[in-house]
Amino acid sequence: MAVTVETLEKLERKMTLMLPVNVIQSEVDSRLKRLARTVKMDGFRPGKVPMTVVAQRYGYSVHYEVMNDKVGEAFAQAANEAKLRVAGQPKITEKEESPEGQLAFDAVFEVYPEVKIGDLATAEVEKLGTEVTEAAIDKTLDILRKQRRTFAQRAQDAAAQEGDRVTVDFEGKIDGETFQGGKAEDFQFLVGEGQMLKEFEDAVRGMKAGESKTFPLAFPADYHGKDVAGKQADFMVTVKKIEAAHLPEVNEALAKSLGIADATVEGLRADIKKNLEREVKFRLLAKNKQAVMDALVAKAELDLPKSSVQAEVDRMIEGARADLKQRGVKDADKLPVPDDMFRPQAERRVRLGLVVAELVRINNLHAKPEQVKAHVEELAASYEKPTDVVRWYYSDNRRLAEVEAIVIENNVTDFVLKQAKVVDKNVSFDDLMGQQG
Repeated sequence: MAVTVETLEKLERKMTLMLPVNVIQSEVDSRLKRLARTVKMDGFRPGKVPMTVVAQRYGYSVHYEVMNDKVGEAFAQAANEAKLRVAGQPKITEKEESPEGQLAFDAVFEVYPEVKIGDLATAEVEKLGTEVTEAAIDKTLDILRKQRRTFAQRAQDAAAQEGDRVTVDFEGKIDGETFQGGKAEDFQFLVGEGQMLKEFEDAVRGMKAGESKTFPLAFPADYHGKDVAGKQADFMVTVKKIEAAHLPEVNEALAKSLGIADATVEGLRADIKKNLEREVKFRLLAKNKQAVMDALVAKAELDLPKSSVQAEVDRMIEGARADLKQRGVKDADKLPVPDDMFRPQAERRVRLGLVVAELVRINNLHAKPEQVKAHVEELAASYEKPTDVVRWYYSDNRRLAEVEAIVIENNVTDFVLKQAKVVDKNVSFDDLMGQQG
């Protein structure tokens, strides 16, 4: 049958669906007969309930189900015949007047937009690059050595200094009153590693075992303990023990303890370099991908389906509530969360999703099986048993779908970088690793 589609505004469309009354009634009768074979009612044997009684009890709900099913089928068929790409769910309402023997319904819905992507050759994309330096390898080595450090007690008259582990008793008071978390015995921390507030570390630095000291400490306004944030406290601290840190030497024994196959200093440094280069590659890719996506959004023209944006807003609100619940917030699922809080982000996500999908479609940038396999193997390479990790990915279609999505984004990134004006910019290793990609 010919389907007439009316444009209401931008992406909103309307069409009328007709359903023959006799088709609906026939399906209702058929379902009620099937139901009568199994339904149980007091006073009747199973399967022996009269049809009139079954119809009286279940007629309305069965009729409602049939109407839903048949209207859904009619809409899907009509949308298919009209070659429409429907976004979201249609709003279907029964018309007050219908031709004889028919039921008429109005279906109001949105379609996916036409996406126009401008000339990517005029897009400017900043592409970051960095290299793994010897200094970066040295810094990583220092971290590995610190993780394996040992401690030996200092002489009684030795003063606490950077890197030492100190054991202290302390008690803090605000306006002469002790407060929660302000008192501890045999408390250990490392001097100079930021485990304690600066005033606390400064007070202990230079003290000897057996010494006590009182000092003022101002809690920052953004301190995690809200009861004391922004307040001034007086602390008394007693140093009970000072231990000097001993870092293992960079030698074959360290390489061996770290499980390096080539247990030499050169082998250890080569292994660190390989791991850092893998991490650098992933971070650069994430940063450059973000720059590409920004350029794509700026170059695209399209209307956004309101239903898709609302669905994304709802997903984000659900995610926010789940996050609050995980943090122990009471009744997190009932908290009112305003849509406007997430709408700009939701609009960007929908816009980006539609633009990327269009670019993938017209340039055949889909994830190829060999690309997915290579990416999974790369992700698995840093684990002790890579083959087990590969098997883990391939044992779950959802995990594979996530990898496919990443590969598609990588294909889009490569495609855009080949088309656009690329401005290469070197960043230091420290800057790159300091910012999460």
